[in-house]
Amino acid sequence: MDKWLYRASVALVVVGLLVSIYMTIYKYSNNDGMCLGSGDCSTVNASRFSEMNGIPVAVFGVVGYTAILFVHFFENRNLFFKKNATLFIFGMSLTGFIFTLWLVYVEVALLKAYCPFCITSQVAMTVIFILAVIRLSRN
Repeated sequence: MDKWLYRASVALVVVGLLVSIYMTIYKYSNNDGMCLGSGDCSTVNASRFSEMNGIPVAVFGVVGYTAILFVHFFENRNLFFKKNATLFIFGMSLTGFIFTLWLVYVEVALLKAYCPFCITSQVAMTVIFILAVIRLSRN
């Protein structure tokens, strides 16, 4: 079962990373043709909440998902990571989940706009966090 949790977590991290890369490209290109679905992507992308200190939120996603993927990659290749990877993944996914809660609040309460790519990333991070909690509780 732990292999299933590991693989599911890695798959979701890859999904989140790909979405974050896509949204980073979208943010820098301002190509509204990349916004699929309701068109709310452009509303979210143009809002003041799409950046923190001039850095697109999607870039934080790229960095976060890459870090989690890095730890997954080294989890069974290094004694230090073998002992600590589950805790590291839990900590990083907890941070990502808390940030996700903020982003959901921004979309729902403040912007009233729903970006399908953002929602995909938010769901991925939430499930990654749940899997990390399960993995940590089993260790």
